[in-house]
Amino acid sequence: MVNGGRSELLLLLLLVCRLTVGPVLAQVRHPLPVLWMMPVSSGQGGVNLTAGLGAAVTLALQDLKKQPPPLGNYDLQLQLLDSQCDPAKSLKALFDAMWAGPKYLMVFGGVCPGVTSLIARSLPALNLVQVSFAAASPSLANRKWYGNLFSTMPSDRAVNQATVKLLQRHHWTRVGIVTQETTRLSQMKKDLMRQLLKVEVQPVSTETVSEDVCSSLKRLKDLDVRIIIAQFEEDSVSEVFCCAYRLNLFGSRYQWMVVDGGTGGWRLGGHVSGCTTTSVLTAADGSIRLQIRPLSNTNTPGVSGRTAQNYQDAYLQQLIQEGAPLSALHAFAYDTVWVAASALAQVMEAVKHREKYSAKRNVTVSEDEVQKMLLEAVKKTQFEGVTGPVFFRNGERPTSIELIQFQGSSGVLVGEFSSETQQLRLRNHLLKFKGGGPARDQTLVRPQRRHVKLLQYSIVSSAAAVTIIIALMLLCFIIFHRKHWLLRSGSVSQDQLLLLGVLLSSSSVLVSGVDGASVSDGTFEILCSAGVWTLCVGHTVSFTVLLIRTWTLYSLCTVKLKQRSRSSRLLLWMLLMDVLVLTSWQILDPLRRVVLQHHVEMDPSDQDVLVQPFSEHCGCSHMELWLTAVYGYRGPLLGLGCFLAWNIRSVQTDHPAVSGQRLALSMFAVTVFSGSGVLGSLLTSHNPPLQFCLSSVLILCCNICILIGLFGPTILHVRLNSSKLQPPCELQVEAAEEEDEEQLSRLNRQLKSRTSQLDAEIETITMQLSSESEILHHVPRSDHAELRSVSWNNEARADDRNPEKKLSSPEDVNAPELVQRRLSVQLPILHHSYLPVIGGVPSSSSSLFGSREAFVHHDAIVTTITSCPPGGHVTAEPIRRQQ
Repeated sequence: MVNGGRSELLLLLLLVCRLTVGPVLAQVRHPLPVLWMMPVSSGQGGVNLTAGLGAAVTLALQDLKKQPPPLGNYDLQLQLLDSQCDPAKSLKALFDAMWAGPKYLMVFGGVCPGVTSLIARSLPALNLVQVSFAAASPSLANRKWYGNLFSTMPSDRAVNQATVKLLQRHHWTRVGIVTQETTRLSQMKKDLMRQLLKVEVQPVSTETVSEDVCSSLKRLKDLDVRIIIAQFEEDSVSEVFCCAYRLNLFGSRYQWMVVDGGTGGWRLGGHVSGCTTTSVLTAADGSIRLQIRPLSNTNTPGVSGRTAQNYQDAYLQQLIQEGAPLSALHAFAYDTVWVAASALAQVMEAVKHREKYSAKRNVTVSEDEVQKMLLEAVKKTQFEGVTGPVFFRNGERPTSIELIQFQGSSGVLVGEFSSETQQLRLRNHLLKFKGGGPARDQTLVRPQRRHVKLLQYSIVSSAAAVTIIIALMLLCFIIFHRKHWLLRSGSVSQDQLLLLGVLLSSSSVLVSGVDGASVSDGTFEILCSAGVWTLCVGHTVSFTVLLIRTWTLYSLCTVKLKQRSRSSRLLLWMLLMDVLVLTSWQILDPLRRVVLQHHVEMDPSDQDVLVQPFSEHCGCSHMELWLTAVYGYRGPLLGLGCFLAWNIRSVQTDHPAVSGQRLALSMFAVTVFSGSGVLGSLLTSHNPPLQFCLSSVLILCCNICILIGLFGPTILHVRLNSSKLQPPCELQVEAAEEEDEEQLSRLNRQLKSRTSQLDAEIETITMQLSSESEILHHVPRSDHAELRSVSWNNEARADDRNPEKKLSSPEDVNAPELVQRRLSVQLPILHHSYLPVIGGVPSSSSSLFGSREAFVHHDAIVTTITSCPPGGHVTAEPIRRQQ
């Protein structure tokens, strides 16, 4: 019995041991040593950063234990290593830990950017892979240097990308950046600057704030910055908005964008010196915060079997049990533990499978191979975590960036940005702005074209058209009344050229006023060239004709020239000079459309809008040089014309067109209007409508003065004396012409007969003289000379004493001295009376005719005999001869 009882007791103990020990052996898990590197405290405030994250890591390890194999077969053992946020101390602690053992396969964590950067660059040499929940610095995106680093915390580059997309959505191209002086935010600012330059967004000012926030904000206000990007830690945001309230940098004219890359919510309204809670909330109203989504927005359970809400409740409960503060990175730390555990479990299973089923016995996998397998396993990690889908692209985790607008006293989710698809989705029905829409990125500068208005152009062009019509009517009048016009004017050709100049200069007004906005660049250039050519050539023709008339009258009255000067050459040389200068201008530096910006003006209807007037005009690269060339040779000629006009101002003639007074007034008018036009055009270049009106009025007034002063009196004389000058009908005109021709023929016959008689007499006298000269040759030279001298002297004295003595005897008539005297008188008379009738030219050899006269054919050219008496009165007698 005793032995039986002992046997039963032994079986009971074995059963108890089996039930007790069996489950323990079944739960034995293979340890996986991992280094957990992070600072235990912040170093300044003494806040324990590990305490807030420890609860999330503990919760993740507890959930891993509940997982089935193969994940449940491994125990993730985290060895905490205090980095102290010192790169040198962190690297020394890492080497010490690896020397002391055990063999670590992975590094977990990393909060300080400087420490993370240094450790990550040394990982390939140490055959380690690091997974982090806080490596968000944009500088860590270089896979050549940081190829073994992976972070479940999205990079700050994604936040900057969301910022740029928001700027592009509202067409903001001018921003200001205010950054707190920290290592992470400084690197974030550099990346933001690079992205802004890529999309042509201008950072007007980048202010780094260390202590005085208000001075930095004041500089932004002075630069008229409206869109402000603030990169601050969460505990400094209230101070920033306090300064914004003081400087009035809030409201409908400004838009704040708080970009810190964190995951925390709004913490505004704390105690800030100089501002109340209401002031801070007022300044922050309407601002937009861009932050990384802290938790998944779906209710689907993840790889751990928990939903985002379930995890958050469990985490808060764990914090209460541990009495630890809340950490903003707890959800990312939870998912990072799962990334490390899943990658290590996958690699360990692969190593076991290779060692177990390898063809070779006792095969071991090297550390390098394990490190490569682990690196590939992390790259291929993909599961649904509590923060959303967890996977990596070039070492970074794609995620969603939330846009939260502060409205009233709370934040409203108004949009999301996906870093994977680079798409920004805004909820416009929730997005609110203080004004009627988004704030302007700067004071709106509204361009305003200054051009000649249609009413102004219509009035001026109508006046130019009237001037052109008058000139055309005068030209037609001169052509149809050419014969009668010759009786009252000095030269038909000069009058026609003068009218042509008026037509060209008046036409330039029509061309220069065309609105450049309604034509293309090529057409505008053609109009510019046409305006310059018509104005210059028209001015040259008109002024040269006036100068020729003035010089002709001046030369007749003052210089006493005996021959008419070839004045047409002056007009030809002036036109050639114009053609040379304008052609060189057109070829070397052609006129084109030039936009002239004027002074900015305030819009009276909107103080936030500035008006930028601009105008378009014809210009070139060397405009001043070409204008100087055009004005250079005209200025001296205008001065010469005024000098000549001043000297003939009191000369009077019978012709209205060549009156000294009217010529002087016309020359003075052309000079004054030309100088005023040049000066006024230069002074009003900033106002094209005024420039066009002023120059056009001066041109038209000059033309009208010429038409009235020179052509008005002539037309008046022609019209008043039309009954005397114009026959009543064409039959009378023909009869008068036939009668004139008969009279001329009769006169011609008489002159021819008289010429024959004179020729016979001359021949008779010549024969007598020759016979007498033979007799005189027989007389001695001295006696003959003495006798001739005595006889001539005696007869001369006798003639002086008896001037009325009549010679009766033929011998007295044919005396040698009388024959010589008759020859000296009759030959010039015959020359002047006979040769012009048969088409000859006047002779200037005779001293008996002091006045100049011209003989013309029957083509109605006017003959004028002009003289200038001492009193200055010029008389002109028109003589009309027809053959």
